[in-house]
Amino acid sequence: MRFGRTAARVGVESGRRGASRGWAKRMVAAGAAALALPVAAGVVAPTLASAAPVHGPVLRAPAGGFEELMVPSGMGPIKVQVQWASQGGNAALYLLDGMRARDDRNAWANADEGGAPDMFANDNVTIVMPVGGQSSFYQDWYSPSNTNGQKYTYKWETFLTKELPEFLAGYGVSKTNNAVAGLSMGGSAALMLAAYHRDMFKHASAFSGYLNISAPGMREAIRLAMLDAGRFNVDSMAAPWSPQWLRMDPFVFAPQLKDLPMYISAGSALPGQYDRPNSAVGVFNTGNAIVLEALSLVNTRAFQARLGQLGIGARFDFPATGTHTWKYWHDQLANARPDILRALNA
Repeated sequence: MRFGRTAARVGVESGRRGASRGWAKRMVAAGAAALALPVAAGVVAPTLASAAPVHGPVLRAPAGGFEELMVPSGMGPIKVQVQWASQGGNAALYLLDGMRARDDRNAWANADEGGAPDMFANDNVTIVMPVGGQSSFYQDWYSPSNTNGQKYTYKWETFLTKELPEFLAGYGVSKTNNAVAGLSMGGSAALMLAAYHRDMFKHASAFSGYLNISAPGMREAIRLAMLDAGRFNVDSMAAPWSPQWLRMDPFVFAPQLKDLPMYISAGSALPGQYDRPNSAVGVFNTGNAIVLEALSLVNTRAFQARLGQLGIGARFDFPATGTHTWKYWHDQLANARPDILRALNA
């Protein structure tokens, strides 16, 4: 089916978005509990994406500009927020959201969270921020989730590596000159996409990712998190330790990352400049963010050791402070930015 480009352009957003074993086991157990809790109080869990008119902008902005596209997919129309390359170049950076990805915006586009549009405003690279995919790990699932009445099957890998690149190619975005980055769930997925689609991605970044998901306790931690974030069933994504589950584990597919430029980070889980628990809610949220980042740190250190055993290079960063919080991920993206631009010749 051929879709016409009939939509009106939308303007720039006024406010752009935001190792001992015993110890490791305790972190996994604590992480299972914390992953099941909301990171921010007062955040309402997003609903499943609903159908919307499929369209694209009438014209591509030749140099810069922010737009929201509705891109056709096997899951139905998907909103994608885009900031075009400042000089009309063909390179693109795909930015993946976290477990509680919303269905109205990608948090990387929010100035108070990821702040990517401002960060890359003067760079000759298009920022691609897909919206939705809560609890999906950006995977192609086996079936719709049977615990929340999902009406369609997640096919995010297909969307991000086939349908979306084809759509963007119509606006001058290369299908081979791309980078991908993500935080938490999106960090794991960024490495997965780059590992299996080396012809598409030249750089991958993972911030506070879960990079050893076959470790003891990790699947159940993820199960609890997905049930909390939209009541999604991990068994609809991949059967326990099936080929599909192992395929999505960075620790397992690590050999396929050889010679790929990577930036990988995790905080120390010690509160820092962006943690201000000055209320009961703040203390609760900071506690969750500490445990989540500690679990990510254990995973990331294990992944670092795995790459070392394989002789695969990557740039790792382990800041002295930092919890599972958006402002830290903003800073990590800023640290990765020179590597990303260099890899894309942008």
